[in-house]
Amino acid sequence: QVQLVESGGGLVQTGGSLRLSCSASGIIVSSYTMGWYRQAPGKQRELVATITRGGSTNYADSVKGRFTISRDNAKNTVYLEMNSLKPEDTAVYYCNARFLSVNSWGQGTQVTVSS
Repeated sequence: QVQLVESGGGLVQTGGSLRLSCSASGIIVSSYTMGWYRQAPGKQRELVATITRGGSTNYADSVKGRFTISRDNAKNTVYLEMNSLKPEDTAVYYCNARFLSVNSWGQGTQVTVSS
C-alpha cells in the first residue's frame, strides 16, 4: 500500500523560504515519477514540479528559478525547496507518485505566504 506523508508547510512572509518533505512508504521513490502539485482556494490543482526516475526535473513556469525538487533515495523522501515565496504561492501542496497503474496522493500540507 502506497503512503505519502507531506510535512513542512506553514506560514511565512513574502520573500521567505520553506522546505516541504514527502516521506514515502510502500514504494521506492527513485522508481517513480514523483511530483509536487498545489491547489489554491477556488482553483484547480496544478503541477508545481516533478522528478523522473532518471532524475530529470520539470517546473511550472511560475516557480522556475525559485523552487527546487529533489529526492533522497536513502531516506525514500522527496523534497520541495521553496525560496522567494510570494502570496500567490499560497495553497495546499500535495505529493504525488506515478508509475504505470499507480497514481497516489498524499494528504497535503498548507503553505500560506503573507504579504
